[in-house]
Amino acid sequence: MEITPAIIDHLADLSKLEFTRQEMEQLHPDLDRILAFVGKLNELDLRDIEPLVYLSDRIQALRPDESKEDISREEALRNAPQTDGTHFIVPKVIWK
Repeated sequence: MEITPAIIDHLADLSKLEFTRQEMEQLHPDLDRILAFVGKLNELDLRDIEPLVYLSDRIQALRPDESKEDISREEALRNAPQTDGTHFIVPKVIWK
């Protein structure tokens, strides 16, 4: 696969990054080296290799679900920096 400016533009768009033309020119050889490195994996003979599903033989043991007593509202708000007695008060956040 050949890295083209269109591919770099597409990758930048997918990753929500912006690059100048100079930065894109600097990225080009790096991306070529990355693809060459990954392409080396195609040279391996993996016919007798089982796919890796888990990193160890141990099966993940999940704890059983147990109901526990909830804490009261007063206990939950006890260490809050600001509260109106019923809710936490936090700074207003506006996302653009």
